[in-house]
Amino acid sequence: MTIRRAFADLSVGQVHYATCGDAEAPAVLLLHQSPRSWAEYREVLPLIGSRYRAIAMDTAGFGDSADGGVPASIEQWARVARELLDALGIRDAVVVGHHTGGVVALELAAAFPDRIRGLVLSSTPYTDEPFRVARAQRPPIDEVAPSEDGSHLAALWQKRQGFYPAGRADLLEAFVLDALKVGHRVEEGHRAVASYRMEDRIGCVTQPALIIRATDDPFAAPHAVELLHRLPQARIVDIEGGMVPLPDQMPEAFARTLLDFLSTLP
Repeated sequence: MTIRRAFADLSVGQVHYATCGDAEAPAVLLLHQSPRSWAEYREVLPLIGSRYRAIAMDTAGFGDSADGGVPASIEQWARVARELLDALGIRDAVVVGHHTGGVVALELAAAFPDRIRGLVLSSTPYTDEPFRVARAQRPPIDEVAPSEDGSHLAALWQKRQGFYPAGRADLLEAFVLDALKVGHRVEEGHRAVASYRMEDRIGCVTQPALIIRATDDPFAAPHAVELLHRLPQARIVDIEGGMVPLPDQMPEAFARTLLDFLSTLP
């Protein structure tokens, strides 16, 4: 299926998105991790687009989307996502988020319950006070100091390499490309996640929900049970061997899990 890319003029400026599928079909909005872009879902879009209107947007300030000079926050990114739904004439959608995108998806479901009819949290952390304290005590996740000889590019690669599957240099290349595009703001997404008070918002989520646990993702997998405790209407589905780049590492398994969940919704 053909992936079509376009821009929408929103409050922050031009926001980039990619879409696949029938424009009259039920909508599925896909939100990426930091500091990635819509390209995280490049292989997933046609698989979902075979039955639904699949849309993968670049979060405000990432990929090719403007941020309008507005400070980065989960709440702001959720508002911009809702603006995109408005611009595309979408009354309601299922929202899918991976890592940072999952946190944005949860806020979108909590803030705009009439616009979100289902929620999928893929490798999503539970960001309560212990999470914020622990994050504050750790070094930056992706930030590296620029160097004249370009060795910082290898450092950027190496920071993620242990959490990516062996023999998949293509996945690390995709990450580095997106990280370079963001530049000095590479930590913005991680900081936004670390400051988000999910414990105050998760109780507002009443939509049907799915929690996808990538079993080999050491950052997010431990949070799945806590999310399930807070979202009793949800269920956990494991994707064995899934790692940090789950959507582009295992697009078929990821899409199959989404389609199974989507088929249960009214």
